[in-house]
Amino acid sequence: MSLLIEALQAVAGLAILYFGGEWLVRGSILIAQRLGVSSLVIGVTIVAAGTSIPEMAVSVHAAAIGENDISLGNVVGSNICNVALILGLAAMLRPLSTSRSMARVHTPVMILVSLVLMFMLRDGRLGLDEGVVLLISIVLYSAYVLMEARRSGSGKQEASGGTDIAPGKGISYAMLLIAAGLALLFAGGNLLVAAAVNLATAAGVSEAFIGLTIVAVGTSLPELTASVIASIKGEGDIAVGNIVGSNIFNILGILGVTAVVEPLAMGGITWTDLCVMLAVAILLLALLLPMKRLGRGSGAVLLASYTGYVAWLTASASMVS
Repeated sequence: MSLLIEALQAVAGLAILYFGGEWLVRGSILIAQRLGVSSLVIGVTIVAAGTSIPEMAVSVHAAAIGENDISLGNVVGSNICNVALILGLAAMLRPLSTSRSMARVHTPVMILVSLVLMFMLRDGRLGLDEGVVLLISIVLYSAYVLMEARRSGSGKQEASGGTDIAPGKGISYAMLLIAAGLALLFAGGNLLVAAAVNLATAAGVSEAFIGLTIVAVGTSLPELTASVIASIKGEGDIAVGNIVGSNIFNILGILGVTAVVEPLAMGGITWTDLCVMLAVAILLLALLLPMKRLGRGSGAVLLASYTGYVAWLTASASMVS
């Protein structure tokens, strides 16, 4: 009976996630149209921060109760999942075209903050001072994005793609859509994560494995939903910007807050996991640079890299057990 209940919970979570993602993307596109800013800016700010709310909730709570493996593993695993699994799936569904600044600015920033995190973890822990530095960095990055948006003065035609998705609707309506979408994404993600963690714990797998895989994928479901729906709608900047912005926010914002609340130790998170996180970020840049797009071939490469990583994690967990 419990398995049936968990299956129904998963189905309900998926349905809630779909509607949440649909509303979030529609509201984000509408805001871009009304404010006359590019979809890229909306993707790396509002959508990215909003879809990272589950990671924030899980990591801070896990750190507060001393579950460092889940707290840090959630962020590292989510960043790997976001690039390799989510962008891989989104690109396989429909090739994603992005703005030049995605390959030249934002993706390199994602690589840089990954390197910064690895440097900070050289002693095996993330302390209060490092958390403060990370939080200052997310403020500076956000300020840069907003300054660039204002400087570029992107017109409404560029932001909207030439089609008004909600004639007569204003910013208040768009904000309501975004708020409702985020609420549904949070609720749907929680339903799925709770079932997955309970099953994994009952099976006796390690907290690090749960954090790097099940919790990471579960808390990345909002990113998955938003990016896939944006891909289907042909909004490549939102699809890719959501992922790159989320990864930057995960490291600078979430780990920054978490380390301030409670210093983190690496625990069961290995340097291999951190190197994989950095490697998929570099791989994304290599795929984006030539043509500023991710085709189905690039999507297949990203998916293959995620499959290989999960296979390695599973084999490692089996050897430990």
